[in-house]
Amino acid sequence: MNNKTRPTFTPEFRLECAQLVLEKGYSVRQAAQAMNVGKSTMDKWVRQLREERAGVMPKAMPMTPDQLRIRELEKRLKQVELEKEIFKKGYRSLDVGLAEQFTIIAQLKQSYAVAQLCRTFEVHRSSFKAWKHTKPIRPEQVQRLSKVRELFNASNGSAGSRSIATMASAQGVQMSRYLAAKCMKQLGFSSCQQPSHAYKKTGGEHIEVPNVLARQFAVVEPNQVWCGDVTYIWLGNRWAYLAVVMDLFARKPIGWAMSLSPDSDLTCKALSHAFESRGRPKGLMFHSDQGSHYTSIKFRQLLWRCQIQQSMSRRGNCWDNSPMERFFRSLKTEWVPEVGYSSFVQAEREILDYMLGYYSQLRPHHHNGGLPPNEAERSYWLGYNNVAKIS
Repeated sequence: MNNKTRPTFTPEFRLECAQLVLEKGYSVRQAAQAMNVGKSTMDKWVRQLREERAGVMPKAMPMTPDQLRIRELEKRLKQVELEKEIFKKGYRSLDVGLAEQFTIIAQLKQSYAVAQLCRTFEVHRSSFKAWKHTKPIRPEQVQRLSKVRELFNASNGSAGSRSIATMASAQGVQMSRYLAAKCMKQLGFSSCQQPSHAYKKTGGEHIEVPNVLARQFAVVEPNQVWCGDVTYIWLGNRWAYLAVVMDLFARKPIGWAMSLSPDSDLTCKALSHAFESRGRPKGLMFHSDQGSHYTSIKFRQLLWRCQIQQSMSRRGNCWDNSPMERFFRSLKTEWVPEVGYSSFVQAEREILDYMLGYYSQLRPHHHNGGLPPNEAERSYWLGYNNVAKIS
């Protein structure tokens, strides 16, 4: 069986055939016989020419020059749209950010309209204008903002502009407290420090233990005067109690203990921890308030065995032990969540992170001239050893 090839006709030939019927008075049959084509084919060409002259785009290949040109333009437009889509997909695969897009638009705006460029890159023209008027961020500003963010997060959101400026300057990024405050405002940070609290003043020393320290908090060397106190920490469904021993020289916590009971075992454990960790120093004074856990026989016997002199605040006068009060205030306002902790283990871990990490190693202390307690003690022992070598 032979396959016959279907004949093809040019647009010009089909237009000439249809014009015989529409313009020269031929019937469809006569025109088909004259041009040697089928009657149905001639009839289809005539209908198509009528539609094209009426402005209807045919499904088949057009015959009139205008429709041929429209069909060619549509083909070219489709090709351009396809190339544009390929360009956009390839461009997006490069993960180009807004800044790079705006830079390209700024380079091309001398040759093309900004509105057209923004439509091409699918960005808002207002965004481009805002970017154009944005001042560039200098590298040193980026460094300052990064350091402020790092120190603020390290302080658990408690450090203010003064503390951040001191810590940043100590780490090589110089800034004043006002510049630190500006950076904090730019980052949306604010310190969680609470305002000062007014304490009630009363008098009356302990009958057996006088106030030997008498608010002489300026100690000239480590391991001369220690002070201690007990505070409470909420665990979600009950209280836990924290006892801390502090060396007044650099305001450094050197002993601690946590328990579910505020008894003498708690304070004895904190004092024993401090005494052992500091190498059992001689000639010590220990100052505290008149709490029962410090006036108990068990605690006073421990002081006697360690040969530590005891000093006590006047009854109800927290100013006589203000360094410890200030330490606990800093702990609770800078670190402990307002809702407390969910477990004893979590509370112990977080509080140790504060005392051994942030407070002792990083946080500047006004008493130490802006130095953290560890650095203040290190400076003292470094100078002490140098003097010892000379002598």
